[in-house]
Parts: sequence; structure tokens; C-alpha cells
Amino acid sequence: MKKLIQFKNIVKAFDNQIVLKGINLDIYENEFVTLLGPSGCGKTTLLRILGGFLEADEGTVIIDGKDISNIPAYKRDINTVFQKYALFPHLNVYDNIAFGLKIKKQSNDIIEQKVNRMLSLVGLEGFGKRDVTLLSGGQQQRVAIARALVNEPNVLLLDEPLGALDLKLRKEMQIELKRIQQEVGITFIFVTHDQEEALTMSDKIVVMKDGEIQQIGTPTEIYNEPINEYVAKFIGESNIIDAIMKEDYLVNFDDHDYKCVDFGFKKNELVDVVIRPEDIDIVPRNKGIINGEVKSVLFKGVHYEIVVETASGTSKTVTMHVLGNKDVVNENAKEKISASNFYMDLEDVKTLSDSEVIARANAQAWTFDDEDVSLTNVEYDVLEKTGVYPCTFKTSKGTQITVNITVVEPIYTEDKINEEAVQAFDFYKTVDEIKESIALDTDLKRWANATAWSLEDESPVEIWDVKYDFDDEDIKEGDYKITFSTMGRELKIHTTEYKEEGQKVGLSFSPEDIHVMSKLGSY
Repeated sequence: MKKLIQFKNIVKAFDNQIVLKGINLDIYENEFVTLLGPSGCGKTTLLRILGGFLEADEGTVIIDGKDISNIPAYKRDINTVFQKYALFPHLNVYDNIAFGLKIKKQSNDIIEQKVNRMLSLVGLEGFGKRDVTLLSGGQQQRVAIARALVNEPNVLLLDEPLGALDLKLRKEMQIELKRIQQEVGITFIFVTHDQEEALTMSDKIVVMKDGEIQQIGTPTEIYNEPINEYVAKFIGESNIIDAIMKEDYLVNFDDHDYKCVDFGFKKNELVDVVIRPEDIDIVPRNKGIINGEVKSVLFKGVHYEIVVETASGTSKTVTMHVLGNKDVVNENAKEKISASNFYMDLEDVKTLSDSEVIARANAQAWTFDDEDVSLTNVEYDVLEKTGVYPCTFKTSKGTQITVNITVVEPIYTEDKINEEAVQAFDFYKTVDEIKESIALDTDLKRWANATAWSLEDESPVEIWDVKYDFDDEDIKEGDYKITFSTMGRELKIHTTEYKEEGQKVGLSFSPEDIHVMSKLGSY
């Protein structure tokens, strides 16, 4: 196949921000090539440089062996279809399509032949005299494509032309565009952020991120053999797992070894594993490779999306001390006040403030008529060392209560497998505080100051699950265990078989279903 277009080290910056970082890309004759990536990745900028609407800061663009960097847009054998079709509202369908041919001063009979052929190609026979402003979005798009193709360019550029269409019409036009490209036999370069469009229409997909090309390949190659986590996530749904490549054809994740078909990595290299949801089968418990529990079931029309937890997350258990309701009553001021003892991390003492003390102690005051009363005075002297320190809350009328702040060394659970840590503290609450909670799980996390973070980069990790075995509507004084957990290993599965939430199941997949990738940035 003949090489038609070459981008060589294309660099482009706007306002000192580099949006293309040395792009090198070859495009061949009669290919349908899609530039795929999120907004701001540089795909439209690259398209506009090819079309002649922008000039590269560095690098060259070669078409058919010739450097076209200094050739103006109107002299390039390239036409463009934009998302906003830019049709001429004062011209009918026929005259919109014929516009470029009339500029070239072609004879009327040639123009008529070519326009009628284009109308037939895009399925708009008999629409020649229609007012373009009265056409549907899909029909207007067809006119824009016909207007571009009637000039018989070597290359057609399409800048997100399906973005303005509804879902049903967009799917129809994906098939239609591919048919048109095959029939006219020219190179189409299509820009989109929609991975389904790219997979449906392309001969070749160029996945871009932050001004760089991540991977180039056929839809099958990109989907089945993504080069890294970014590509795997951008093309289809994925289960991506941190793993270790023990040796060729053997990878370890979740503390188990699995046979795979990948090789060429270093021994014990840190890698990512991707397993597509449709490649995992749900089987009876103990009949598969791993066991798990169904956490959620979502019907997606043609299949169920089932999430199965196969390994528990990192967890920390604390004690909730539930006390009887011990409000302090001030008969003279007709006020009541309450507050709870609380624990805190030694590392947090230096940033302690009145508002945080009030929040942690859940301190509040109110009148006998249940009107809120401000806490005008908060007295405490907490040192940066472990110990028990009194704290007194007062109102302007002298109603007061004293509780204890217990400062402790950081106590957290580390999980080397999940590379996570969870911290939480014992805490005190009254029966009424538990019963009055509107969102108990959220309040329990707040009261225990439960937090989690990654051991890899110390970034926050969400506390996913809060477990306890009491009925908050019927709670009594006493001590209760609360367990805070991060999300465990959860695998997403696409299947036509319904499963119940909470069901214990087995999961099965083959070595061919495990794809090992280099860590992002390490290839």
C-alpha cells in the first residue's frame, strides 16, 4: 500500500503550552484513519495542520512525497467536513454541493453529472432543490460530505462530524461513512473522542494523549492488545489490575500466579494486567480460577453488567462507645448543652481549631424550646504529645460542658498487597446521636475520622464500606465494633445470565484472556 501522508516531528504550541509534542505518523492510500482521544489531546490541531488552517511550529507534512508546509489550504488536494457543517443557507442542496465546481469554472453538464452522482452516493436523490435550512441534522451532514467529495480530493478530513447527531442517527451515519469511503476509494481522516465510532469505522486508530501518540493499530489490535492502562481504559471497558511479571508466560496478581501468553518483560517487572469484561465467565463457586461475591447487577439491554468482589479491601476496626444521653441542663438559663469525648491523631494537633473541636465533639447547645444556641467559648490546651486533655464548651449564659480529648499516636492498618493504608479512631457517641443520624455510614466515618490512602503515592483512597451489626433505631448503651474498608478487587463482567446480589460465585478466564501491559510511562 502506498504511503500518502507523513507527519514528521510535528510540534505546535499555543500561549507557550505545547499541544503537539513531536508527532510522527504515516497514513496510506485509501485508509480510514481515526485520531482518537479526549478533548485537548491535540487531534483536531493535527487535523488543522494537515488541512492548512494552522502552521506547525516545527516539523514537516508530506503528501505524496511533497512537503506541503508552505502550500495554502485552498491549493491542497484536501477537503474538510466540520462538526458545524457550514452550509450556505441562501443556496439549495444542489447549489451547495456544486459550489466548489462552479468556482473551478467547470461546465454545467459536468457539474450536473458530478452533483447527481454525489446525491446518489449520500442517499439524497431528489433533494437537489430543497432548502438546506429545512433539512434534518443527518441530511445536512450528508450535504456537507457530498460538497467535500464532489471536488474529488485525495484526502477527506472529518472533524467530529457526528457530534451534533442523536444516538440512533449517529450509529446509522457511522455505517454510512464507512460505505462512502469504501465506494469513493480515498483516504478519510476522522477525529473523534468516541471509542465506539473509532472501532466501528476505522482501518487504523491513532490513540492520542496530551499531544503524544500512545498507540497505532487496527481496531482489533487496539482493543485486544492495548499498550498501556490509558489505551485500555479509553478503548472499551476494562478490568485493570496491578501485577508482577514473574517470568515469561507467568504473571502474579492478588497474590496468585496465572499463566498468560505474554513474554519479553523483565523478571519481576511491575506491570498492568487487563481482562475485558466479556472474557470472564461466571461459574459455580469453587469451579473457576477464583471465587467472589456478586456486589451489583445492572441490566444494559443486551447483557448484564455484574460486579464481583474477588478480594477484600484494606480495613480497620474501631470501637464505638455508646453512652446514655447526658445533656447538661441549665435551669436558670433554660438551656441544654451536650458534647462527646473524642480521640485524635497526634499529627493533627498542630492544626487544631475551635471549629474542628466543636465538630469532632459534636458539641451543641439549645434552649428548652429547641432553638439553637451559639457556643461562644471553647477552652482547651492540647499539647503535641499523647495524653488526655479536658475541653470545655460554654454559651453566653454560662451553660457549659467538659469532655476529654484523647491524643494518640497514628494507628493505621497497612495492606502491602493492595498498597493501601486505613486509619480510624475509637470514638464516643450518645444513643440519641446515633438515632438522629440521617446518613449513618457517613457520620460513622466522620466520627471515627476514618481515612485511607495509597502507600504508593499517598493519594486519598475512598472508604468504600462501613460494617456494623447494630440496629441504629434500637441501639443501647455499650461498645460496638465498626469496620471501615476500601474497595476490594472488583471485576466487571458482561454476561447474558442474571445473578443475584450477594451470590457466591466462581470466575473463570483463560491465559489468552489475560493481557499484560507495561506500566504507563515505562514503555
